Amino acid sequence: YIPFLSEENKDKKYYKNDPITPAMVIILNQMVNFSMNSSVKKLYYEGKCYELLSLYFNTGESNGVEQCPFLANESDVLKLKEAKNIIINRISEPPSLPELAAEVGLSLKKLKEGFRQVYGNSVYGFLFDYKMEVSRKMLESQRFNVNEVGLKIGYSTASHFIAAFKKKFGVTPKKYLQSL
Repeated sequence: YIPFLSEENKDKKYYKNDPITPAMVIILNQMVNFSMNSSVKKLYYEGKCYELLSLYFNTGESNGVEQCPFLANESDVLKLKEAKNIIINRISEPPSLPELAAEVGLSLKKLKEGFRQVYGNSVYGFLFDYKMEVSRKMLESQRFNVNEVGLKIGYSTASHFIAAFKKKFGVTPKKYLQSL
């Protein structure tokens, strides 16, 4: 039962077999790529669920996409997904923003604004979070030492990698490994 529904609708089943809208895709991507402090995780997910529900129940002419004209263009959303895949696949040597924009066929402004809208983070913020998550998993596998992990994800020196890891997780890779 959803508390804000009227009494007559509280037992009604809600099912929609329509494809999800680009606005809903944005919210779902933001939920999947959540990178905030874990202490606000529950609140964040509840808020995003309410946001999804509001889009579901929105019955006006606008389906939520018009609030964000850039994302009304499905091909731009696909280009942003391609940009994300490029930086993931080239994690150790990602292209510059102008190179990435040219490669996917977007203006630099559309790349920056659209990426933040779809993934809830800047391109480099997303890349940093992704690198740190990959490095954490590599360390957990215990098949790589700290230097190898840093090099594989694109850091030229171990000290830069250690500083980045500590910035993200609050501990050095060595202390993280000791805590496993």
